[in-house]
Amino acid sequence: MEGYFQRYLSLYRPLITSLNELLSSYQLSYSLWQVVFYIKNNGPSTLVDISYHYQVEKPTITRRVHRLEELQLVKQVPGKDKREKVIQITEFGEEIYQQCREKITELESKVMEGISLDEQQTAYQVLPKIQNNLISRKGNNRD
Repeated sequence: MEGYFQRYLSLYRPLITSLNELLSSYQLSYSLWQVVFYIKNNGPSTLVDISYHYQVEKPTITRRVHRLEELQLVKQVPGKDKREKVIQITEFGEEIYQQCREKITELESKVMEGISLDEQQTAYQVLPKIQNNLISRKGNNRD
């Protein structure tokens, strides 16, 4: 189907802008939220875990974590290895997560207005498949 990527990209930017506006009252951006979201849903994690999941360089995640530490949303805890940095959400981070999660859920509901539950479920199931195809193609790219 031609034009699929263009449609997706035309959705992506306004969505990220809306999320950044929503999160700005908490001094967060979508890129910082991703780290909080990952730790909240996966438990204490290393910088490598987070960078691998989002396919972002470790120094980028390190900068995000430092900013989140400044905001007192996450903290470093001792790992198995002294060189390993394990990041976990703080109690304050949990509170902020819940507040942001509620607002994001409201946004999700608003942007899904007029879209049937079947259509929503289809999109929810298809998008990860596209992501997996892109990731596997990247790993097997022989072009």
